[in-house]
Amino acid sequence: MQGNDFKLITDGIKKVIDAEQGFLSALPVDVITLRRNSQNRSIKQILGHLVDSASNNHQRMVRLQYCKDLLFFPDYRQDNDLWIALQDYQNADWENLIQLWKFFNLHIIQVINSIDLSKLDSYWCDFEGTKVTLKEMIDGYLDHLHLHIREIKELAL
Repeated sequence: MQGNDFKLITDGIKKVIDAEQGFLSALPVDVITLRRNSQNRSIKQILGHLVDSASNNHQRMVRLQYCKDLLFFPDYRQDNDLWIALQDYQNADWENLIQLWKFFNLHIIQVINSIDLSKLDSYWCDFEGTKVTLKEMIDGYLDHLHLHIREIKELAL
């Protein structure tokens, strides 16, 4: 059974992409590289973190639809800063990073639109042992995106 019980979420992701791509592209180099949040991340690094989030959630969303038992998939939350450093988002080409963020999120929309609704209770455990269902993961994705876009906007002002 497939369907789109997540239209508000997928429409919301698309609205964020449409609203923010131009804003992100227009940010000056000094703003995206020098201003830091409370975690000492630049705007480039925050956008890179959103790419990591899309990448990891994409894998979980797909795997949870065919995994027969509990999904064993590493959680990266405790290693966010390591992921950011190893991929060197701080020195990445800004336009390429924006495009990667955009197209990964467009693909997330496709994945969510194609979710097998009979698998929504499938779950994986995060690094703290908390069970996270496929439905909970999808439901929380847009909020996480909004959280970090707001953070970027606050740093940009």
